[in-house]
Amino acid sequence: MDPPRAGSPYQPAIEALQSHPEKKFYNVSKLGGAKYDTLPYSIRVLFESSVRNCDGFLVKETDAMNILDWKIKQNHVEVPFCPARVVLQDFTGIPAMVDFAAMREAVRNAGGDPVKVNPACPTDLTVDHSLQIDFSKCAIQNAPNPGGGEQKPLARLSPLKPPLRKPPPCRGHSSCQGSCSAGEAGRSSGPFSAQIENTPILCPFHLQPVPEPETVLKNQEMEFGRNRERLQFFKWSSKVFENISIIPPEIGMAHQVNLEYLSRVVFDVKDFLHPDSVVGTDSHTTMVNGLGILGWGVGGIETEAVMLGMPLTLTLPEVVGCELTGTVSPFATSIDIVLSVTKHLRQADVAGKFVEFFGSGVSQLSVADRTTIANMCPEYGAILSFFPVDNVTLKHLKHAGFDKAKLEVTEAYLKAVKLFRNDEGSSREPQYSQVVQVSLSSIIPYVSGPKRSQDRVAVNNMKSDFQACLNEKSGVKGFQIAAEKQNDIVPVQYEGNEYKLSHGCVVIAAVISCTNNCNPSVMLAAGLLAKKAVEAGLVVKPYIRTSLSPGSGMVTHYLSSSGVLPYLSKLGFEVVGYGCSTCVGNMAPLPEAIRNAIKQGDIIACGVLSGTKNFEGRLCDCVRANYLASPPLVVAYAIAGTVQIDFDTEPLGTGFNGKSIYLRDIWPTRQELHTVEEERVISSMFKELKEKMEKGNKRWNLLEAPESTLFPWDLKSTYIRCPSFFDKLAKEAVPPQAVENAHVLLFLGDSVTTDHISPAGSIARSSAAAKYLTSKGLTPREFNSYGARRGNDAVMTRGTFANIKLLNKFIGKPAPKTIHFPSGQTLDVFEAAELYQKEGIPVIILAGKKYGLGSSRDWAAKGPFLLGVKAVLAESYEKVHRSQLIGIGIAPLQFCPGENPSTLGLTGKEQFSILFPPDLSPRMTLDIKTSTGKVFSVVALFENNVEITLYKNGGSLNFVARRFLL
Repeated sequence: MDPPRAGSPYQPAIEALQSHPEKKFYNVSKLGGAKYDTLPYSIRVLFESSVRNCDGFLVKETDAMNILDWKIKQNHVEVPFCPARVVLQDFTGIPAMVDFAAMREAVRNAGGDPVKVNPACPTDLTVDHSLQIDFSKCAIQNAPNPGGGEQKPLARLSPLKPPLRKPPPCRGHSSCQGSCSAGEAGRSSGPFSAQIENTPILCPFHLQPVPEPETVLKNQEMEFGRNRERLQFFKWSSKVFENISIIPPEIGMAHQVNLEYLSRVVFDVKDFLHPDSVVGTDSHTTMVNGLGILGWGVGGIETEAVMLGMPLTLTLPEVVGCELTGTVSPFATSIDIVLSVTKHLRQADVAGKFVEFFGSGVSQLSVADRTTIANMCPEYGAILSFFPVDNVTLKHLKHAGFDKAKLEVTEAYLKAVKLFRNDEGSSREPQYSQVVQVSLSSIIPYVSGPKRSQDRVAVNNMKSDFQACLNEKSGVKGFQIAAEKQNDIVPVQYEGNEYKLSHGCVVIAAVISCTNNCNPSVMLAAGLLAKKAVEAGLVVKPYIRTSLSPGSGMVTHYLSSSGVLPYLSKLGFEVVGYGCSTCVGNMAPLPEAIRNAIKQGDIIACGVLSGTKNFEGRLCDCVRANYLASPPLVVAYAIAGTVQIDFDTEPLGTGFNGKSIYLRDIWPTRQELHTVEEERVISSMFKELKEKMEKGNKRWNLLEAPESTLFPWDLKSTYIRCPSFFDKLAKEAVPPQAVENAHVLLFLGDSVTTDHISPAGSIARSSAAAKYLTSKGLTPREFNSYGARRGNDAVMTRGTFANIKLLNKFIGKPAPKTIHFPSGQTLDVFEAAELYQKEGIPVIILAGKKYGLGSSRDWAAKGPFLLGVKAVLAESYEKVHRSQLIGIGIAPLQFCPGENPSTLGLTGKEQFSILFPPDLSPRMTLDIKTSTGKVFSVVALFENNVEITLYKNGGSLNFVARRFLL
């Protein structure tokens, strides 16, 4: 919706931007005065939104004033929030777009113009959840007995077309028959070589890459074949709806595309400026907080409401200020910082609150660090983690492709409304609900081991800790080595040279970036450290099994483009492939001489890797101590050749001219990392993503889809179906109807979650949904999943309450069953509901405390509505789910304090009658009559007049649809 909103009482506050007078904006900093200056930056964004969207009904002047009085109103009032845009992923996006298509048809049938039905809020939908791994190249599938247990035959490889460029054959294994690339395939001759774009399979004997460029293509072909109907529907949506953009498959994940391409930071709509803000149906939506964009994840119904121009409602939150002070240790990586901040916030109890970062230490964090911290919100329970825009952000945006003029406007506007954080700090910081201090100086690098990933060891204590492990009794940390043997040295001949093995010697060093070390900065740190090490004359002993296994071709690309890949290779860290290798024990065996020396001398040899698992013997049966470390530390320990080293006082080794080289001499500075990361990684990623976005992909571009105003529903389709939400749409809303003689569909206890209610995961063969699909001629192999079929209400309704762990008191044991009381039959929940509807009998749900806990899935409300549920009567509700019930047209009723089915003597077998008066008001007390003659009171949990209006209209979908009939 174009700002300013018609009828806003704040229009006199509109000003022109001094440096660009053609740009207009609400100068909210002048509206708020001194109060505004003390607001947290995140609350200032809420305030601007309330001012710009004030219309006297959905957003009132009192709402804006409540936000301005945040200091005293936090936790006490609910306020509306109108985000600037919406981000959907396809599993949640498909039902939303199906609803819009159905709304077009309903508006046409009611005499309106269907062309008017479009999202009011700019919406981006990323098709990123459809891909299934039908063809996998993980080494664990192809290596002999990779994970222990019973011996299994090697996986058969499908015959494929020849690779684009054949690499040199393996010369070390006759059984490879020339297909093993001996490491060369992992090297790139250019940033977009075939070996980077098409991840190689690993030779099951050498674990070296075997090019199979067709595997990714085969998975993509399966995706398009399996989901063609859904993709055609998305293609149709992209053509006919305004204000909606569809990002096709193969572009990227929703949260990454949101961060790297969709984010505006400042919206410019017809020369009117306002802050970027977003809600999304992906839990990673919070990543954009690192760019100074207010945003978080919500459920499908709330998202649809926003798309329709409705505000979100939230309790005005507490804002925890996280003050970062001090200077980061030179050896601390981004991973150390992120995990340390996460730990502090988890301990500070920030659940359900906003977190906002300030202090002198913020400027030391790159945007990648900030977005990773913001992405960890679910780990510490915060709604969001906000980093106000500063000079670091602007520098990032420059590398991300923002042109000079856009950057100038962005900076000028944010400074005009006081949403720009001064790097040097301010004499007047915002006031916060509480302040959590994190000293960056206290963050030091850790490793984990030697047997469990939860046993953390500070790097500066590594030498003494390992010595303690030698002394301790055999157990979770100890090796129980006799004191007189702890200094044993075993000489060994290898490749014509003699080496000396001792306790703590490193024999395996693996750099892996598929999991907890996927942050570009830590991989670049390993590369830059390797570069400096080689330039200083340091080497890695040849008997150490070194390897580099990037998590994706993009990692190889930026290591190559930044010029560090050859130096990693020089130290022995060759790219071995992109599958699960060293981290699951899939690695070439140690040299026989080394193995024999370790065993004969009973040496506690070590493996160091940047993975996630490290229990004893996992990497090799003769390697008893295994440590998890960041990628640069893996390289450092490989150079040192031992974990018994104090990096502060002992050199890594001897370089050119016999000079002792210490870790501090070759460790890259954070400034070096940030520069390379921004100029090489970020620029490259944004350029590539932009090209993908502009070009799309061949399959999507060639996909045919109708262009009609109304979607041509295929009655035979099992993926896309017109739902019945608008079947009774009329120009005027019908007053709430009394619920008479309703049966109880389900009698539930406490803490019923949306996982119990909403369809998710695979479709069980014995379920009502499976019976429906079978009746349509599909085999179990073709069922796909509930997520993929979210555009078919017939499947989703049958999957509602189909969770095998559902505990219905009528049944007495976990099962997706209930009793149809008129007949006495025990049936699937859907089958019972279907019978009740055929008989014209309404149904309700009885529940205990905290009904609707968990992730806010839209079908947790839509499903019960389509089952015929008219009301839910519970002891208490999860707030989001209560709103969802109203948004779909189900009345949320609550027992009076101290009462519940047990105290009232309810069995659930009664029939219930509920009368809704025409003058329904917020939190009104209603009477319920039962067929046994009992009468008791309940509270109608409508919190405001907007919720009552939505309920009277049959939910938000029908409320907005009627607007298109005016």
